[in-house]
Amino acid sequence: MTIALLIATSLVVLVCIAHSYLGERYLLKRLLKRTDLPKVMGSSEFAASTLRFAWHITSIAWLGFAAVLALLAFGSATPQAISMVIGITFFLHGAVALIASRGKHFSWIAFFAITLLALYASQA
Repeated sequence: MTIALLIATSLVVLVCIAHSYLGERYLLKRLLKRTDLPKVMGSSEFAASTLRFAWHITSIAWLGFAAVLALLAFGSATPQAISMVIGITFFLHGAVALIASRGKHFSWIAFFAITLLALYASQA
């Protein structure tokens, strides 16, 4: 079972890397060159940055899943450890959303609240 979990962990990491790299190179760059993106909050830049960070936080979420699989593989999957992984994953989500949108996309507020709650729960 440990080998299966480690292989699954490795596959998730590989898929994550491929998703971010290939998506950025072959999909997002071409999509974001379009001149007909919707204007949100006064410009199409907000829509473009939202598409880009939403694409990449998917990869971050998968890395969180990979971390949980690794915890399971090594027999360390306590509720506290899983809560910590979730907290770290949502911290990264919040950071990406905050930086990429320059604070205009308010998802970072929810992501950081989840971070605090999950990290607090990990200490219980």
